[in-house]
Amino acid sequence: MTASTLELALTYEHARIRELAGPAHHPDAAHPEQRHQTDWFYAIAAQHLAAAEDVLLPHVRRLPDGEFLVSRYVVNAKELERLLRYLKGRQYGDSRFLHLHHADLWQRIDKLLAEHETMEATYSRDISDQLDGAHLNTLTEDLLEAEELAPTRAHPSSPHTGMAGRVAHRMWRMADNAWDSAEGRVVPIKYHAHPKRDSALSHYLYGTPMPREEEPH
Repeated sequence: MTASTLELALTYEHARIRELAGPAHHPDAAHPEQRHQTDWFYAIAAQHLAAAEDVLLPHVRRLPDGEFLVSRYVVNAKELERLLRYLKGRQYGDSRFLHLHHADLWQRIDKLLAEHETMEATYSRDISDQLDGAHLNTLTEDLLEAEELAPTRAHPSSPHTGMAGRVAHRMWRMADNAWDSAEGRVVPIKYHAHPKRDSALSHYLYGTPMPREEEPH
């Protein structure tokens, strides 16, 4: 069975996040000149989680046992966001997190990422069974666009779903932009091509290779 555009998009997103996580695993990533590698991974992961909560989870809620599926997703997302904050805090010398070990943090993050990928793969397949191609393409486009407007930091204690979650994500995006600018933090300037112009979505639709994007130096 051919994978839907939504499934292909999420497969690409997961691979991209894993690719960005690679350099951040290295113990030297805590050095000031290497921090941008973790910042980049952290920002992209946070944006992906927020966008999925805003765009994907409303459709998950309509699946059989949808409330349980959403609850399980949010539990994973909150814990992953919490650990991302610990990782960033430890790297920037926050005394609350200096006792945490780099390898232990990454072991827990990797486990949660694997669970996250499995859930999204399953949910996207079930959603694809219920929607036609046009609706799936729209949903995929909405997800990609939402990622570019999502917060660049994790906020595990904020609302994650529903109207409250969407409002929180918009407010945090503005706050995150201000803090990123004040700290000179390296964050994504462009996540991927805009879905309406020579886009990631067009590559999913037509099966053409995804171009590699340049990462900040």
